[in-house]
Amino acid sequence: MESIQYVIDKIPIRHNLVSYFLFIGFFLGLLLSAVILFRASKKNIAFRLFGWSLLMQSIIATDIFLCYTGLMKYVPHINDSTEPLVLLLAPSIYLFVYALLERKPISFRKHGVHLLPSVLYFFSQTKFYFQSTSVKINAYLGAYFPNMKQAKVPEHTDYSYQIIKNELRWFILLSFTIYIILSIRLILKNVYNSKTKNAGNIKINKYAFSRNTILSLLAFFVLIFLVFLNFDDDGGDHYIFIFNTIIVCITSFVLLSESRFFENSWLADKYETSKTKSSSISIKEIKTYLKKEEYYLSKSASLKDLAKALNSNTNHISQIINTDTNLNFNDFINQYRIEESKKRLLDKKYNHLTIEAIGNSVGFRSKATFYTAFKKYVALSPRAYVKHQKSIN
Repeated sequence: MESIQYVIDKIPIRHNLVSYFLFIGFFLGLLLSAVILFRASKKNIAFRLFGWSLLMQSIIATDIFLCYTGLMKYVPHINDSTEPLVLLLAPSIYLFVYALLERKPISFRKHGVHLLPSVLYFFSQTKFYFQSTSVKINAYLGAYFPNMKQAKVPEHTDYSYQIIKNELRWFILLSFTIYIILSIRLILKNVYNSKTKNAGNIKINKYAFSRNTILSLLAFFVLIFLVFLNFDDDGGDHYIFIFNTIIVCITSFVLLSESRFFENSWLADKYETSKTKSSSISIKEIKTYLKKEEYYLSKSASLKDLAKALNSNTNHISQIINTDTNLNFNDFINQYRIEESKKRLLDKKYNHLTIEAIGNSVGFRSKATFYTAFKKYVALSPRAYVKHQKSIN
């Protein structure tokens, strides 16, 4: 056994293509998660959960970067401190998918159980967190530099925490397995129960984003399993987080591609041409046209047709609706449809129609889309709404 400082001085610093790639991953991940958490509305629970999940991934990636490069020798007291966060990765992705598809609030009372494995593991490792620097350096060397001489540790060091620590990799695999199954079940349930489509100017809908997120989680599981089979300790974790860097880069590209920064209508806000000015439409004019022509009742209502009817272009109309109402085209139109359906559900003149027929009469193509939209804006099903209104009148 050698002195702690001697051992630390002998740890080499590695700078290569892998270390640069890992750096890009955790730096971009931290930046992207910060943007999401600072910019996302507090009401947008799903996107904020995605931001927190991305932040946890980035913190873990930072730990892996320090370990792989050898820079961990300058901060040995934080070695393995991110392990509880690993047990939160799969649950956080599942809760993101749940909030995105179910549109239901996330509460500690109802969903706190998903934090339990991570919390229990944290408390099981309390002794390790307060161990001497030499113990933590030796734990690091065992994973990344197994052939190096280890530091001398204090006598009577308690290693009882190792009983649980040695099983962490299997806890991680079990966690991923459970939440992958739950997430796939959730996606299948929502895809089959809803035919809702996004507005034409949105390239990636929530089902595709959820599906791709779970496919990434599944790929993580396979990669983790392969790394665990080939490495006895944490020495292969950098392979996992090379993949994480790829996912972060793809996510950044997807989110940027959906940004209005690249739309002509965004540029027109400050640099309007004479052509744009001459065809400028206000939200008041759009609403007046919708009400006067009852355009929202048409099943074929579309952003393109509305722009054509108003002698404008789709980008400009989409921009006006989004800026003034914070809604996309589908949600904007559906609000009018739901208001009209509420009137017809209570109007005796429409008593001969079924609830589905009333949905069709206000522009919805199917019962599923009508029910989904109605519950979204009214927080009740059409049948429950009628029953509630009759009980208070």
